[in-house]
Amino acid sequence: MQTTHAPSALAWPWWRKWLFCFSCLYLLLFMSPWTWLSSMPGFATLAGLYDDAESWLVHQGNAHLFHVKDVLVPLNGSGDTSYGYAQLCFYALAAMVGATLWVLLDRRRRNYALAYYWLLVLVRYFVALSALSYGILKLFALQMIFPPLSALATPLGDLLPMRLSWYFIGYSQPYQMFSGAVEVLAGVLLLWRRTSTLGAVVAASVFLNVMMMNLCYDIPVKLFSMHLFAFSLFLLVGDAERLLNFFVFDRPTQPNWTPPPLPRRWRIAQLTLKTIFIILFALLPFYQFYQQKATMAGGPSEGRLTTGVFEVEKFDANLPDSLRWKDVIFETSPTGSILTTDTLLRQRYRRGYFAYTLDSAQHTIAFKKMASDSLPAFTLRYAQPDTNHVVLRGKIRNDSVFVALRRQKRHFQLAERQFHWLSEANR
Repeated sequence: MQTTHAPSALAWPWWRKWLFCFSCLYLLLFMSPWTWLSSMPGFATLAGLYDDAESWLVHQGNAHLFHVKDVLVPLNGSGDTSYGYAQLCFYALAAMVGATLWVLLDRRRRNYALAYYWLLVLVRYFVALSALSYGILKLFALQMIFPPLSALATPLGDLLPMRLSWYFIGYSQPYQMFSGAVEVLAGVLLLWRRTSTLGAVVAASVFLNVMMMNLCYDIPVKLFSMHLFAFSLFLLVGDAERLLNFFVFDRPTQPNWTPPPLPRRWRIAQLTLKTIFIILFALLPFYQFYQQKATMAGGPSEGRLTTGVFEVEKFDANLPDSLRWKDVIFETSPTGSILTTDTLLRQRYRRGYFAYTLDSAQHTIAFKKMASDSLPAFTLRYAQPDTNHVVLRGKIRNDSVFVALRRQKRHFQLAERQFHWLSEANR
């Protein structure tokens, strides 16, 4: 009779040890689990010190080894900045050096089966956190927005691929909510060991689609989405033989190896930590997004001008023709855009985008490049005789300006909610 050994008793070859050590160090550096609680008192300081030390090491590594770019652009709305690439180079180099030293200094250890198990647990929760974060946001249709009036008035050829894909998903709330529900399902399944394999399969499918969209539509979250897909596959590596036996070779499978049960006090601690994780990263965000959705749906219209597309009937100003206004759009939120090349406004897709603050007592409207700006780009007095007319007057660049606006009866077919069971022809 053949004797079988538990995985914890088998000796690993040196290359498998090295791969584990490299994966462990790289994954820990990328996930930075010690910064997950940075919003809690006491952890913010430690997280800040860690971020400062990492930033210094990344810049030093880039200056002497990586040379991604002379001046690194920090992470912002895009995760694919030059700093992001230099950071990954640093992670890879640190993991390679660390793994080599680890294996050399720990040659007598037979394997890392127990450490591998707990690394899988950590990766499971990281992927679950990411899936829940994105999924709950989509579940309330808050990640991708329905195309606003400014986008509808922009020629299709002027849109960048990312914006086109964003509006494609945002156009249909049911589709976006369906996508979010699948991501939430993946996150929930990953929270329990018995359903973790199914959760990893669902997560790999979801993040493969996300990764391909980011790569094919030039969406600047390529690195992160590629990592989420790779992490999902990492969760399935240990199950590869079992999955192949079941789905391909039609053979019986054995249950996964698990470490011996924890003492009772540790099981209580484990259950407590899992409960805290679910409350902080699933239930609380769900409630917050629900509140946000309710606020957006029933928000007051005070502090906003009448929504619509306004043509410029009269524009008196000592400005070059290229800076003159052709039309003005006021959105349902206190934002809008102007068909002008004036760089006082945020230029995107040949339109100048702005946020505005209305002072109904003084009858002034302050135009800002970004809603977060403390000072406006310019402030004008406004009058609204009726819902179809707006008059603006004041100074822009110290030049007197008078603008008369009249609402256009613009009709955008894309803004209609169209669905036809019966379609007699392509439209």
